[in-house]
Amino acid sequence: MDGLSHIDEKGRARMVDISAKPDTERVALARGRVVMKPSTLRLIGEGGIPKGDVLSVAQIAGIMAAKNTPHLIPMCHPLLLTGISVDFSLDPEGGVIEITATVKTTGKTGVEMEALTAVTGSALTIYDMCKAVDRGMRIQDVRLVRKSGGKSGTIQLEDPS
Repeated sequence: MDGLSHIDEKGRARMVDISAKPDTERVALARGRVVMKPSTLRLIGEGGIPKGDVLSVAQIAGIMAAKNTPHLIPMCHPLLLTGISVDFSLDPEGGVIEITATVKTTGKTGVEMEALTAVTGSALTIYDMCKAVDRGMRIQDVRLVRKSGGKSGTIQLEDPS
């Protein structure tokens, strides 16, 4: 089981001991998208979804999801998050909501899982709030775009713009 940090010498799951690692500023940016009918996106923009203000609720859901990551992902360390932003970019003709989450901390381990969880929580909230009017929505392309901090420094997986 060489190379798997969450597996002990007997092959059992474990949480990695990070106590000897130095605190550094860490930032992760993740993205994902919800694809829907253009008419559904129009309804969101017009405030016509019966469950309420979709983007405001999805933004709060993403922030809450990031804060609750260690309760959802078993081997994630509880972290003091110093900043969380969840933003949306809309493509009305394509019926796409692009979700971008940025999560920051100063600590011993990174915040990639928190950023990915924020995107996913937002996407699931959009889906939940709109499923009554659009059963064909799809959550797609959830991915890490960039991370910085720690021993590995900055890892740029795609253009963040």
